[in-house]
Amino acid sequence: MSTRVIDSSAIIGDGSAIGEYTVVGEGVTIGSGCRIGHHVVIHDGTTIGDTVRIDDQAVIGKQPMRAANTAVTKEQELPPAVIGDRCIIGTGAVVYTGSKIGDKVLIADLATIRENVTIGDFTIIGRGAAVENFCSIGRYCKLETNVYITAYSTLGDRVFVAPCVATSNDNFVGRTEERFKHFKGVTIERGARIGVNATILPGKKIGADALVAAGALVTADVEPKKIVAGVPARVFRDVPEEQLLDNQGWPE
Repeated sequence: MSTRVIDSSAIIGDGSAIGEYTVVGEGVTIGSGCRIGHHVVIHDGTTIGDTVRIDDQAVIGKQPMRAANTAVTKEQELPPAVIGDRCIIGTGAVVYTGSKIGDKVLIADLATIRENVTIGDFTIIGRGAAVENFCSIGRYCKLETNVYITAYSTLGDRVFVAPCVATSNDNFVGRTEERFKHFKGVTIERGARIGVNATILPGKKIGADALVAAGALVTADVEPKKIVAGVPARVFRDVPEEQLLDNQGWPE
């Protein structure tokens, strides 16, 4: 007797394998050649591309939770989650409904991708990282272990974010009704790099090819191709020519 629960309306592509105690909801589409682990939950309407690997206890298409006093989670009708071709989603990862994941994306163990998030092709989301709602993450990005990307943030292509980087979107730190008018995430432009344990305050822009040093506290916008360091962060020097993105010989 099978332990799987697969809705009769679900479409499972050729050569796909589904583990024990996995639940596949109404209207789900799973492409060909996929490997779905044990105890996975795939919620209604989710689309999964070809040759996707989803490890044990992952949840795809989760509905958001809304607290009574939340500032950024809205009551809304959300489209089903979409997972591109050849993605890997790790053990215990959670991908919310209303998210769109590109091709060949890796979402590591215990990571969380909230609703209204897009992630570009070839991007890596590290173990335990969290991307909050209303975020756009570009192509070929790398967000390492325990990175926190606050809601309403935008990351360009080829952005590198080292472990334990924190970002914020609330200059009022949870107090006064005025704060609800001013929520703004961070913007990290193409090719910028953020060092381990750096903190970026609400609404700040990190320019293209800029480098934020480890442990820095970014309280003002950072100009393109500049290195900033310290608490608060100050310009240290220019990024060396050999480190600029366009000098790496990488594909667009």
